[in-house]
Amino acid sequence: MNLTRRISGLGDPLLLGVIILMSGLGIAMIYSAGQVEVRSVATGIWVRQLTWLGVAGIAFVVMSRMSIRFLEWLAPWVYGVSLALLLLVLGIGTGPSGSWIELGPGRLQPVEIAKLGTILMLARIMSGNPQDFAGLSQLWKPVAIVATPFALVLLQPDLGSAIIFGAILIAALFWSGVPLVKIFLLVSPAISLLLGFNWIVWGGWFLIVAMCLYFHRPFIVESLGVILANFAGGVLTVPLWNTLADYQKNRLLVFLNPEVDPRGSGWHLIQSKVAIGSGGLFGQGFAAGPQKRLAFLPEQHTDFIFSVVGEELGFLGALVFFALFGLLLLRVLRIALDSADEFGSTIVFCLFAVMFTHVTLNLGMTVGLLPIAGLPLPLISYGGSFLLLTYAGFGMIQRVASER
Repeated sequence: MNLTRRISGLGDPLLLGVIILMSGLGIAMIYSAGQVEVRSVATGIWVRQLTWLGVAGIAFVVMSRMSIRFLEWLAPWVYGVSLALLLLVLGIGTGPSGSWIELGPGRLQPVEIAKLGTILMLARIMSGNPQDFAGLSQLWKPVAIVATPFALVLLQPDLGSAIIFGAILIAALFWSGVPLVKIFLLVSPAISLLLGFNWIVWGGWFLIVAMCLYFHRPFIVESLGVILANFAGGVLTVPLWNTLADYQKNRLLVFLNPEVDPRGSGWHLIQSKVAIGSGGLFGQGFAAGPQKRLAFLPEQHTDFIFSVVGEELGFLGALVFFALFGLLLLRVLRIALDSADEFGSTIVFCLFAVMFTHVTLNLGMTVGLLPIAGLPLPLISYGGSFLLLTYAGFGMIQRVASER
């Protein structure tokens, strides 16, 4: 494999093979999603995805040829452009959540560019001296870098994509050697925000945070900051809940009980479970799923494409997809571990975190284990911008692999 890598410059040929195989499976499942008995937006959409795949392939080659040092120099520019696009989409955005910018024959989703820009910028500042991030107060730079796009995405509103930025921050801090207890204290206000609906549960959480501060003994100012932030999180839960869009509230309520709105927001989850359950061991057959063909399954070419996999390919087919995702993630993690370049390895690990979060949330929501977050399944779901930037990320990963 080392000889193949030196000759071809591919970085990790096995990873490349898995990417190509999964992309082909994605095209096949998008084609199947369009085979319906009634009129559907998914009909024939696989051709557009195939076109996007060609463009994504070009992005992959370009990014795989860029040196690590050039990417490090480019980081502030990509980050700045991504923030400008996020501001622009707030004014002229289109689509269900106003997250897209119309570009003639296609649409661009700036949040995907922002993910890469944020990763590059974090890697640039976090790959220096780890001592620069010894205390909580010294983590303001990475927090500010992530908080800015996070807030702009939340304003769209796109709660699912905003979650990804939290995963990027945690991954960058962990990979840069920030102790887990400091990461826990840093993200604790976000947990308080989620638990603020029940003051008894929130009180128990507040006690856990206080005990952690007592044993960890950070600076007094840092301790006060953590306590005030957790208190503010609990107090602001209800006001922030009231600012969410109705569909976002319904998604969270339906997660707790799909029967609350069986013909509205609960319809997605109910039909997804029915489709996956009807697949059995061997499935209904490729392109033959009745839930899909009768268009009972909503968003079957994007967010709920794994429901089509479960219905048509069954439990065994789903296991194959699980195995491929597992191999993909393991190869990416191995490249991050093997790289001696701090900047490059941080990029790869953050991209690993993004893919892992996407896969976990998407698969979890299709079976009701997690709330519906509106996140696509990497390499499988339809989506031009997502596919393009995913391939660009893989190009950077292959570049790091070739230079390790």
